[in-house]
Amino acid sequence: MPCLGDIPAYFARVRPGSAAMLFEGRPTSWSVLDQRAAQVARALIGQGLKPGDTVAFIGKGSDRFFELLFGAAKAGIALVPLQWRLAVPEAQSILRHCAPRLLFVERDQFDALEHYRALLPEDGCIAMAPAGAHTPCTAFESWLAQATDTLDLPDVDARAVALQLYTSGTTGEPKGVMLSHANILAGRRDAMRAGMDWNEWRAGDVNLVALPMGHIGGVGWAIVGFFNGATTLIHAEFMPDAFIAALEHEGVSKTFLVPTAIQMLLSRPAIAGCTFPQLRTMLYGASPIALDLLREATAVFGCEFVQQYGMTETCGTIVYLPPEDHDPAGNERMRAAGLAMPGVELRVVEPIARTVLPPREVGEVETRSVANMLGYWNDPDRTAQVMDADGWLRTGDAGYLDEDGYLYICDRFKDMICTGAENVYPAEVENAIYGHPAIAEVAVFGVPDARWGEAVKAVVVLKPEAEATEADILAFARTRIGGHKLPKSVDFAATLPRTPSGKVMRRALRDPYWEGRERAVN
Repeated sequence: MPCLGDIPAYFARVRPGSAAMLFEGRPTSWSVLDQRAAQVARALIGQGLKPGDTVAFIGKGSDRFFELLFGAAKAGIALVPLQWRLAVPEAQSILRHCAPRLLFVERDQFDALEHYRALLPEDGCIAMAPAGAHTPCTAFESWLAQATDTLDLPDVDARAVALQLYTSGTTGEPKGVMLSHANILAGRRDAMRAGMDWNEWRAGDVNLVALPMGHIGGVGWAIVGFFNGATTLIHAEFMPDAFIAALEHEGVSKTFLVPTAIQMLLSRPAIAGCTFPQLRTMLYGASPIALDLLREATAVFGCEFVQQYGMTETCGTIVYLPPEDHDPAGNERMRAAGLAMPGVELRVVEPIARTVLPPREVGEVETRSVANMLGYWNDPDRTAQVMDADGWLRTGDAGYLDEDGYLYICDRFKDMICTGAENVYPAEVENAIYGHPAIAEVAVFGVPDARWGEAVKAVVVLKPEAEATEADILAFARTRIGGHKLPKSVDFAATLPRTPSGKVMRRALRDPYWEGRERAVN
């Protein structure tokens, strides 16, 4: 079974001079990418790291990140990419949890570096910048220059952890999702062999990547392009006007977005009069697409659309809705998440007894495939809660299968809020707000939002005689969590509804906002 590090090695042999990636006008050939990745691997080994060790990265996307990704893979070392939008305390919590030997930091994180140093070994920070650049720690190029060319690279076990991505749980504590080389690549191989037209890649294809590297939709989608030999065009972050310009002028043939981002593109004045002759496929995930948005997007972009459904624990996509089911006139299947990807098994079970349900009966969606994670890092109990001995993974989503195998998502068993491309859990937002000196109680839940799919809403109860405004509460929370997790609105209440056992009933607060809607997700 191949490993991630074998991808640049293979294409360095068959098309050495072709562009593997392009960042800020700087091309990198497959030959150079493979050489640089090998140099990263030797620098890691030379610093005493061994297969099974962990390094972390925090920052926006860049070509250097992928040199690190493939280099760590060649050395058998797990990479933990952190979301660049995390607040400092959130990033610190993850670093404590995964205990990396080294932390690679992009420029956008230099100001926060002092907060991370105490969590790392001495000389444990590497600045992703050229040699000689003004950096708060050793520059990446200087670090690479210390690598010894004669060091042998290890034979890497495909079952070893390649990526560890963090997703917050309902308790607000981070969970490190361990994804092996085999988890990541075996499903891609199965999909490639299935011969699905929308999944075919051609010589000269350009894959645009703009989602965060700490998100499976960013790093996972990038790996798909590399795996298929495309040129990966990297944007540091999603910037609508720059994204539009890339689609029009840089030969982009495929990209992955969330419906919120598609909506942002369509609202930009810069899109007027643009044409996208090379764009074949726009894939989207995190939420279904509104029919009106699909109609407009189809007219403007003139490409096919494919919905993707999955989660970090499944290496991303396990279900797809093909282009032929995207009917701008509307049809039943436009409400579906879609069909199982090749090699993926789906079933819907009764949530308590775990018995398999017949078509069109709603229960919890479970999946089994080679893409299912190894487990949560250093947390066997929570791993056992979601994965059984037979390899079935509980998604936490409520849904049903129809007679033709199409999966429909109806609701979430978890309290997770899906806003834009991000999953936000109420507990972590509540934890951030609760420390405000004026607040006695808080409950957080998701409400429908035309732009974001769902918006985070907080309902707070103030302490007797205390005063606080919505602005006060949001300003306080902003210092403790990332901006994408902040409530879009704060309501004030005298009390919160509770069960007889005293648990806050988020559902009683949430349900009125979803009345009259076919689904309780947006």
